[in-house]
Amino acid sequence: MRVKELHPLCCISLETPAAGDHSPELQRSYSAAAEVRLKLTRSDVNAGGMTSSESCSGSRSFAGVLYKWTNYGKGWRSRWIVLRNGVLTYSKVVQPEMMAGDDVRFIGDMDRCGSSRRCNNNNNKGYKSTVGGVHLKVSSFRESISDDKRFYIFTATKTLHLRTSSKKERVAWIEALASTKNLFTLRQLNDKPSVVVPTDISLSTERLKKRLLEEGINEVLVKDCEQIMLLEFSVIQEQIKLLCEERSSLLDKLRQLEAANIEGEQEEFSDLRGAKYSEWSTTESSDDIEKQELEDCSEDEDTYFYDTHDCFPELNIQPDQMAECELLRRKKLPDPAEKEKGVSLWSLIKDNVGKDLTRVCLPVYFNEPISSLQKCFEDLEYSYLLDRAYHHGKQGNSLQRMLNVAAFAVSGYASSEGRHCKPFNPLLGETYEADYPERGVRFFSEKVSHHPTLIACHSEGKGWKFWGDSNIRTKFWGRSIQLDPLGVLTLEFDDGEVFQWSKVTTSIYNLILGKVYCDHHGTMHIRGNREYSCKLKFKEQSILERNPRQVHGFVEDVSGKKHSTLFGKWDDSMYYINGVKQKDASDAKLLWQRTMTPVNLTRYNLTSFAITLNELTPGLKEKLPPTDSRLRPDQRHLENGEYDMANAEKLRLETRQRMSRKLQENGWKARWFEKDGESGTYRYVGGYWEKREASNWDGCLDIFGEFSEQMNDSSSR
Repeated sequence: MRVKELHPLCCISLETPAAGDHSPELQRSYSAAAEVRLKLTRSDVNAGGMTSSESCSGSRSFAGVLYKWTNYGKGWRSRWIVLRNGVLTYSKVVQPEMMAGDDVRFIGDMDRCGSSRRCNNNNNKGYKSTVGGVHLKVSSFRESISDDKRFYIFTATKTLHLRTSSKKERVAWIEALASTKNLFTLRQLNDKPSVVVPTDISLSTERLKKRLLEEGINEVLVKDCEQIMLLEFSVIQEQIKLLCEERSSLLDKLRQLEAANIEGEQEEFSDLRGAKYSEWSTTESSDDIEKQELEDCSEDEDTYFYDTHDCFPELNIQPDQMAECELLRRKKLPDPAEKEKGVSLWSLIKDNVGKDLTRVCLPVYFNEPISSLQKCFEDLEYSYLLDRAYHHGKQGNSLQRMLNVAAFAVSGYASSEGRHCKPFNPLLGETYEADYPERGVRFFSEKVSHHPTLIACHSEGKGWKFWGDSNIRTKFWGRSIQLDPLGVLTLEFDDGEVFQWSKVTTSIYNLILGKVYCDHHGTMHIRGNREYSCKLKFKEQSILERNPRQVHGFVEDVSGKKHSTLFGKWDDSMYYINGVKQKDASDAKLLWQRTMTPVNLTRYNLTSFAITLNELTPGLKEKLPPTDSRLRPDQRHLENGEYDMANAEKLRLETRQRMSRKLQENGWKARWFEKDGESGTYRYVGGYWEKREASNWDGCLDIFGEFSEQMNDSSSR
C-alpha cells in the first residue's frame, strides 16, 4: 500500500526518516537503499526522459530550468527548479544549497541549463542576488491537456503553473515527480518501529562517594545519599520507559489510521481543492479552472495575505459557517433538456444600434435564468459585512462601521464577473421573496413601474434595513452595451445611522469580436448622516491596463479630513489602512474577500449564491404568491434547458407586457410599495410576510397566465 506522504492541511511529511525511528538498523536500511538508487541513476537525465531503471527507482534530486507563470504583467519567467525527496525548490538564481549533493540529475538541454546558470550567477558583475529559494512540499501534480508543454504542481499553500521547452522534457519531469512519490514507500505502514527502550542505563556513584569521603563525611551518611540518588534515577528511568512506550503506541495508531483512511483523505484533499483535479489526471475538466488559477498566480508580485480574525478580533462572525447552514440548498442548475441553438448576432445588431435595450425583444439565449428582481438580492450575498458594521457601531467604532459599509457597496459587483447574459425583465407587478434564516436576512422586491422601469426592494437583517429602487438606462452601441443605473440605495441601522449611495456605470465590451468582458467605472459617494462618509473611485479599464478592476477611495469626516484609505478589486477583495499613505501595504487589513467560484460552472457563470435564487423547493410553491419570479414559465424553461418552450413563453409574456403601459395609465399601483413623495424613493409599506403566513393572496393577479379583462379592471385600486 502506498504511504500517504502529506496530510492535506499541513506541509509536514508523516512518513519520512526524520519523523520515524533513528535506530542503527533502520538508518543502515536507508543508506543501503540510497546506494542502490544512486547506482541506478548515474546517467544524466536528458530531454528524452529517464531510463527504465531510473523511472522505477527514482533519483533523489532532479534539476533544470522551467518557465513559471508569474502574473499577467510579467507572464512566463524562467526559474531554476530542483526536486529533491518530494520537496520542490524554485529560485530566480542558482542557490548553492540547491545544487548540493552528487546525485543531482538535470532534465532538459544541458547547454540551456548551463547558460541560464551563468546568466543568473551571483558573481556576475554589477549583480547581487537577494532572492532566496522557495521550498514547497509537493502534494500532487497534473498535466495540461490544452498544451503538451505545460503541467501543474499542487502544494498545500499554492499552485505552480510550469512550462517546459518540449513535450519530451515534460514527460521527463512527470516521471521525476512520479518517482519521487515512491521514495517514501521504503518503510511500509505495517512495519513495527524498533523503539529502543533504555532499560540498561546504569549510574555510577564511585566518584561521588570518593569525593564525599575525602571531605570527611561519615560513610553511613554517604551510603544514604547514594540510595537517595539511585532511587530518584530509577523514577526518571521509569518515566523514560513509559514515554517510549506511549510513543510506540501513538506511531502504531497513526499507521493504522493512515492505512484505514488513505483513500478517504485523498478524496478529502480533492474536495479541499474544489474537486478541480485528482492526484495525477488529464481529464477534460482539468483545464476548466485554468483561467481562474492563472489569475490567482502572482507569487512574484508583492502579495499580502491577511486573516479576517486579525481584522475583527472582537467579533465572532464567521462567514464560512454560512456554508454549513446552506447544505440543503442546491449546488447546481438542472441539466439542459435540449441542445442550445446558435443565434445570428448581426441580424439583431443592425436594427437596434443606439436603442434602449429594455425595449428590444431579444431571444431567450441572451438571458440568464434569473430576473432583475432576483439579481437585486445578489447585492446582499455578503450581508455579513452589514452585520459587522452594526456590531462595530454598537461598540462605538463608527470608522469601522463606515469601512464595512464601503466594502459591502463594492462586494455587490463581484457576482458580475463573467456574467455576459442579461436577466429577465420583470412583468409589471412581478415580485420576488428571499428568506435566508441562516444568514439572518429576509428580502422582498417588486416591479412598481413599467415606464419608466422601476424595481423596488426592501431587506431586513441583524440590526439593519436596506432598501431602494433602481432603474437602468441602457444603450446598445453594436460592440458594447452601456448601463447607467438610476436610483438611490439606503442603509439604516437600528441606532438611527443612515448611509445612501448610487451605483456606478457598467459597460460590457467585445460583443462581436474578442473576449466579452464587463467593467464598472465611475465614482461612488457613500453619504452618512453622522460623522463619516466615503468616496470610492472605480477605475475604468483601458486597453493596456495591466491591473484592471481597481477600486480606490477614502473615508473622511464632515470636515473633509481623511481617516482611512481603501483599495482593492471589485471582483476579488478590499483592504484598508489607517491614514492616507499607501506605501507600506503590509499594514493593510482585509475587509472583504470574494467566495470561491462554484464547482459546477455553467455558461451563465452564476455564483454559488445565485444558483440558489430561483430554486423551487418542495412545499414552497404553495406558499408563494402568483406573482413570484420563481413561477415565471419562460425563466423556468430556460433553467431546465427547454429552449424552444422558453422562447415561446417569452414571446407570449412580452406581448402581454406591451399592455402594461395601458394598465399603468389606467391607475396601476404597486401593491407592496408606495412612493415617498413625488421625487422620493419607493418604500415598503408592509404586509407581505403577514399575508404569506396566512396564505392569503386575495387581490394578487395571475400575471403569468392569459390576459383577461378582469386583470385590466382589477389593476385600479
